Amino acid sequence: MSKGQDSKKNTKKKPLLTAKEKKAAKSSKKSETNVLGN
Repeated sequence: MSKGQDSKKNTKKKPLLTAKEKKAAKSSKKSETNVLGN
């Protein structure tokens, strides 16, 4: 169950992270680390 949820969360977070990563990178590299760390 944990693996199934993790996979679903990763799939949903991957696209969101990409979009947020681009914005974070534009804002500052520190933000990118925060988004990736989260």
